Amino acid sequence: MQRKKRVLITGGAGFIGSHLADKLINEGYTIIVMDNLITGSLKNIEHLFPLKEFEFYNHDVTKFVHIPGELDFILHFASPASPNDYLRIPIHTLKVGSLGTHNLLGLAKEKRSVFLIASTSEIYGDPLENPQAEEYWGNVNPIGPRGVYDEAKRFMESMTMAYHRYHNIDIRIARIFNTFGPRMRLDDGRAIPNFMVQALKNEDITVYGDGNQFRSFCYIDDLVEGIYKLMLSNYIYPINLGFPDMITLNLIAEEIIKLCNSKSKIVYKPLPEDDPKIRKPDITKAKRILNWEPKINRQEGLKRTLEYFRSILK
Repeated sequence: MQRKKRVLITGGAGFIGSHLADKLINEGYTIIVMDNLITGSLKNIEHLFPLKEFEFYNHDVTKFVHIPGELDFILHFASPASPNDYLRIPIHTLKVGSLGTHNLLGLAKEKRSVFLIASTSEIYGDPLENPQAEEYWGNVNPIGPRGVYDEAKRFMESMTMAYHRYHNIDIRIARIFNTFGPRMRLDDGRAIPNFMVQALKNEDITVYGDGNQFRSFCYIDDLVEGIYKLMLSNYIYPINLGFPDMITLNLIAEEIIKLCNSKSKIVYKPLPEDDPKIRKPDITKAKRILNWEPKINRQEGLKRTLEYFRSILK
């Protein structure tokens, strides 16, 4: 009988990582989740604990990482991902992108694993090109408050590519654009969870800046499918994964107020430093190389997410 392939997911108790764990278990893999729970939650993966195909390590990847036995894939998703988190723990954010990535690449070298990293649209900073294609080098302020996240991810890509070139590690680089769905935290700080929680409580909805910043929101199930297809591909260069339609923050706030049948009003606060004015992925490569594009429209995704937040707030 053929051995089930083993996958390590770092940050696997987080929003995206936990959905990835579900997907891979459903596809017949054995899963190891590693998370120090600094932003992740055991509630996201508690349904997996009874399964014999599942293991959990409470561990910080910035410390030496060892996993006994064979390891076919390493998916490195450990990192604070919302501004609330990486502004609160900026040094740890830098360390998980640098030391954590280095430790896990060492493990990938030892085990001859495929190594996939969760990079980000923040690589492009406050972009001067629209839409953003993978060839664009970005417009990033390395010493601004957001720089701790942007530069951690940029270093992560550089280190991963260096290990590929020098040690012949088989790599994948997913540049993830704004994603939403169930298991986002109530206090996540990003637009959709913020707006949804405020609307459900009939509180003022807080929009930063004038609300005319453009974003592209991809539902979690579509993103996970894209990551899975990338994992199984042999493409080693960065690839954008996101929804290519844009909407302003004002319009998404209005959509959520209507969907929640809320009495909330929109209020405006100053724009945080270096907040990007526009985000739109060029997914030409994802379509051509992975045969992937999002299928769940924003309205359907918002309905599913609303059900989750309602159940949590109860």
